[in-house]
Amino acid sequence: MPATGPDVRGLEAPGAPPIRLVFTCEHGGNRVPARYRALFTGHEALLDSHRGYDPGALALARDLARAFEAPLVASTTSRLLVELNRSPHHPRLFSEVLRAASPALRAELVARYYLPYRTRAERLIGGAIMRGRQVIHISSHSFTPALDMVARNTDIGLLYDPARPGERALCLRWQAALARHAPHRKVRRNYPYTGKSDGFCAWLRRRFGAADYVGIELEINQKFVLAGGREWGALRRVVVAALADALRA
Repeated sequence: MPATGPDVRGLEAPGAPPIRLVFTCEHGGNRVPARYRALFTGHEALLDSHRGYDPGALALARDLARAFEAPLVASTTSRLLVELNRSPHHPRLFSEVLRAASPALRAELVARYYLPYRTRAERLIGGAIMRGRQVIHISSHSFTPALDMVARNTDIGLLYDPARPGERALCLRWQAALARHAPHRKVRRNYPYTGKSDGFCAWLRRRFGAADYVGIELEINQKFVLAGGREWGALRRVVVAALADALRA
């Protein structure tokens, strides 16, 4: 169910640079192109699990991009093929399925999927900054309700770097707006992961200053996606409306 578009005109504070919203979704699907499917023989269940992709993350990213009339960069290729949310030399850039892959095959995957995705998003953000805009980048993700038999105790997570004042301020406002719109939902900051962990936002912070770039990872509990129906649609609408409130604050 798509979110209805809020009125988001006039979000910029007086005297502040104009805002450019950009949305990304690194783990939007579990697709494996035909030429690589043999690698995943016997790993079909892994592809369909939270290890293969972030269920619901792309649907929410599309709702946000549509509501704010903002660009969306998204991938539907499985993270098990190449992990778009890791730095180039991260030890988990490739999953255990690719552990025995040749250097040539790994380089091919980087060239075909990793670099085009990251370059497109980075150029979009850098171009807006060059035109004098402050970029607010929301990276849409979802998380499994339990990991290693330990329940994740939140419905929505907002991840940011506490050393970046703009990121902290936006997440505080977004959390407060979510509490007004859906007081029965639990929202935590820097949970179930820390905003400073290796990821696309952390990579972009090293390239763009805090005054120009605000990067937030949005994490939604997959229990809502698995339940589907009206509850999942309502949660997506709440996330969109609360972000609009936070940006107006």
